[in-house]
Amino acid sequence: MTAAARFHALHAREQLFVMPNPWDIGSALLLESLCFEALATTSAGFAWSIGKHDQAVTRDELVAHVASLAAATSLPLNVDSERCYPDDAGGVVETVALLAAAGAAGHSIEDYNPATGAVDPLEVAAASVARAAEANRLLAEPMVLTGRAENYIRGVDDLDDTIARLIAYRDAGADAVYAPGLTKLDQIAAVVVAVGIPLNVLALSSGPTIAELASVGVRRVSTGSGLASVAYGALVAGARELFAEGTSTYARAGVPRDDLNRALG
Repeated sequence: MTAAARFHALHAREQLFVMPNPWDIGSALLLESLCFEALATTSAGFAWSIGKHDQAVTRDELVAHVASLAAATSLPLNVDSERCYPDDAGGVVETVALLAAAGAAGHSIEDYNPATGAVDPLEVAAASVARAAEANRLLAEPMVLTGRAENYIRGVDDLDDTIARLIAYRDAGADAVYAPGLTKLDQIAAVVVAVGIPLNVLALSSGPTIAELASVGVRRVSTGSGLASVAYGALVAGARELFAEGTSTYARAGVPRDDLNRALG
């Protein structure tokens, strides 16, 4: 079974799966060795790894990143493809084709526009999802398409609008939906019931546990830039200790060699 087929199957079963977000080949291999069933890219984590801010990565850079991760791991790979680069040559349609050719099993399209600093009007955003869905259907093996409503991480605390957006993205052809930033279990449960297709939830320190999310029917949980942020935070804390104190107690928390050997072979 291909990676895309396995990814579709994960969404079709009545069971939550956790899909952590590596930012390079090494982190992908470590996560694969820890028995997760799928992985996802992180736009912010990858951007940091090449010395850029989030949303500053070019389409060529993203596609090359996807190709390297897909070649390194056997797990289905979902891609944080932001707005699917509508202003690049060929727009959303070409981006979908490039991601599929690079080995992606799924990808997302979001409704926040950094050029305007705001979430797109619903009709505009739904039309973008529809273009991505049509491009996806043209593939020899369609990927899993996720429609993202960015309200809660863009300062718009509006559950009704978020649900309306996710329903519109479902109706436009999304296979799954995602509203990063939701943390209240009752609201998440309401979204699950309203949309009727697999919901992805971002794992947050202020949010419900995996078991709680499973109890209300969430199908997929991802970590966004969280793991990358922790890794970079440990690096900065260790470097500051070394510089300011001249000590290296930070090394006590290093990755176990057995884990590296298992992941890297």
